[in-house]
Amino acid sequence: MKVTLITGASSGIGEAFARQLASDGHDLVLVARREQNLHELCDELMLKHKIMAHYIVADLADEEAASKILLETERHDFEVDWLINNAGIGSAGDFATLDEGRELAMIDLNIRSLVALTHKYLGPMRERKHGTIINVSSAAAFQPIPFMATYAATKAFVSSFSEAIAEENRSFGIRVLTLCPGSTETNFFAASEIERPIKVKGQQTSEQVVETALKALKAGKTVAVSGMTNLIGALLGRHVPHSITTRAVAKALRGRYQKTEE
Repeated sequence: MKVTLITGASSGIGEAFARQLASDGHDLVLVARREQNLHELCDELMLKHKIMAHYIVADLADEEAASKILLETERHDFEVDWLINNAGIGSAGDFATLDEGRELAMIDLNIRSLVALTHKYLGPMRERKHGTIINVSSAAAFQPIPFMATYAATKAFVSSFSEAIAEENRSFGIRVLTLCPGSTETNFFAASEIERPIKVKGQQTSEQVVETALKALKAGKTVAVSGMTNLIGALLGRHVPHSITTRAVAKALRGRYQKTEE
């Protein structure tokens, strides 16, 4: 059975992908840590759209999670035709004062698990000469961001990695899309345990982000920046020297996140 596998599917952008693709007739495998949310969402989507929805409870920061997910999909004879690597967390603050363990766990979740799942399912896609991968990066990927240093760096990796494998696999009929949302109406800040989140006007909804992604896929794009403000920011991040943008961002955020000696 062909399925679409979505990580971080219990809320936010992942849940919005699940709802939209279920309405489009996709059978789903949803992955997240919160079993009750997954169970309720699967039941709702199966009843409403008459599709199959299976869930896997996994903490993707765990080194063995990707292997566990692969075994579960193989056990049910699921053919992962779409892979949406959406799970991720962030952090904000003066890097020297942040918890080292959480920073490393963020790298494991945002980078290692995404690379592992992409590698595990890309091989079979190449054999079939068909498949779709959406890797959720961020508008933060386009420039270093002081006081969100590790998070922005993980998303820069996701974008670089995804754009590279998009070209590697073009001749195999596999679509790879790098999705770069900006600030979105989700529980991202709460899940990331960011005590003083940066309030941004004009946040997009998760549904708007998903709409951007699906339109970009249909248009054959390999990168989609969601939202005009984020697109302008991405263009500036690519063309304005980082020495200028980092200084400006640091000036704006230092009072919020860094205690300086009098």
